[in-house]
Amino acid sequence: MSTLSVPLTSELENFITAMVQSGKAANKADVVRKALTKMSEDEAIAAVLQSEREAKEGKVLYGDLRKLMKELV
Repeated sequence: MSTLSVPLTSELENFITAMVQSGKAANKADVVRKALTKMSEDEAIAAVLQSEREAKEGKVLYGDLRKLMKELV
């Protein structure tokens, strides 16, 4: 596991402290890890929703995946 040093605004620092004090996180690092996990999950959900929108718009590729990749690259 690596460690990062990140400058924070006072508002973010206060938020992190509040999350720890309220028991929503074990410590400051836990707050940041949970936030990054949530961000990662949100990105994955956004990608799935985008794919669904594109499928509804007919932007779907059909056929052999290997052949399609050769055409796209």
